[in-house]
Amino acid sequence: MKQPALEKLLRFTKQFIRLRTLGHLWNALIKLHEADVASLIENLSLQERRVILKLFMDRKMEAEQLAAIFSEIRPEIAVELLSELQTQQIAPILEEMSSDDAASLISLFAEELQDALLKRMKKEDAVDVQEQLAYPEESAGRVMSADFLALEEKTTAGDAITAIQLAQDEVEVPFYLYVIDDEHHLKGVVSLKQIILVNPKTPLGEIMITDVYKVDAYTDQEEVAAVVANYNLLAVPVVDERNCLLGVVTVDDIIDIIQEEATEDIYKLAGVTQDYSIDLSVAKSLGKRLPWLLTSLLTTSLSALVVSLFQGTIRQFVILAVLMPMVAALGGVVGNQTVAIMVREIVLGNLDWKRSRKILFKELLVSIGSGVIIGLLASAAAVILFQKWIFGAIFGIAILFNLIIATLLGTLIPLTLRTLRLDPALASGMMVTMLTDVFGYFCFLGLAAVILF
Repeated sequence: MKQPALEKLLRFTKQFIRLRTLGHLWNALIKLHEADVASLIENLSLQERRVILKLFMDRKMEAEQLAAIFSEIRPEIAVELLSELQTQQIAPILEEMSSDDAASLISLFAEELQDALLKRMKKEDAVDVQEQLAYPEESAGRVMSADFLALEEKTTAGDAITAIQLAQDEVEVPFYLYVIDDEHHLKGVVSLKQIILVNPKTPLGEIMITDVYKVDAYTDQEEVAAVVANYNLLAVPVVDERNCLLGVVTVDDIIDIIQEEATEDIYKLAGVTQDYSIDLSVAKSLGKRLPWLLTSLLTTSLSALVVSLFQGTIRQFVILAVLMPMVAALGGVVGNQTVAIMVREIVLGNLDWKRSRKILFKELLVSIGSGVIIGLLASAAAVILFQKWIFGAIFGIAILFNLIIATLLGTLIPLTLRTLRLDPALASGMMVTMLTDVFGYFCFLGLAAVILF
């Protein structure tokens, strides 16, 4: 839903709730797409969400429709709302969801409630969810859907079409038809276009593609997304160590994964945990952000220590105190630009130590060019402002040095973290900012101490 339309709907919804004209609200909501209802709920307060939930339950909304709405809501908000219901009310909603969506929500409930929900659900649905919960978080096994269509090699194209028609309510959108043997090993894949165009009596084994792009159940979801993106797939099959077909990850799940991973990396670069939300209370928000701020306080103390070493120089030349923050700030900007580029390439799997040498050389040339241009401009401005060329020269040279150092740090720190099997987004930004500040102050004040005395 476009932002203006959402804002208008929010305004009307809040008015309906305030005036308690819930019949009008119900009539408006049932005309909306489930994704639009989900967007609306996410932008309401907790109290308003509870009113909407009660309205859904009082009007006996179908479990299938509720499942479609809750599948679109952010998991933490969906669980918060579902926790308001009784176990016997939650279970039918989860049963109507795809197994991956249900597993995603159930994993966020308290352990006792998880057990109670699984006992309440239909046995076959509960088994699918339990199997997915056995896989690590953010793995292909956790995000795959068990609702897929697989047929044996000897099945004819005509029979395959019939099978697709009969299974339309039981599987997700059948982008592909997977071909298996008697022991459920993945043998090949057939597109729907192929099935329609060939003679109905043609066995699937004759038209299937045997070179199938697939992923292991323990593959990280980022790698799964990369496979789908690199080979322009609409879905990718998930197999176990024996090549038995377990499920599929479809392109709509991949879009969610990309959004989730991008949000996670952005939050990490900013020093915020990935489960942070604007809907958190002040106390919870403070608890999630304060540790990183305290860490930053400790790291910035190094900059203060460097500055304290040059107190005498600063006292004699107060102009230095005016100029030195700009040197550190420019280094931080360049360093974080480089970090953003490097983290993106590493996450996409496009960068390793071997290729990094070429990238580093190019980035160094860019930083030298930037340093020369910005250094000359800054130097000229300092000379004009303070009428002393020596300060302009020190200022310009320090900027050039710090931009080169920032580029080196912005390249090497993410690669080093990756080598140590740490998330390159986790601390790169903070480390680069800290070190460019330290080196920036040291370069500037050190040059000043050498040249002016």
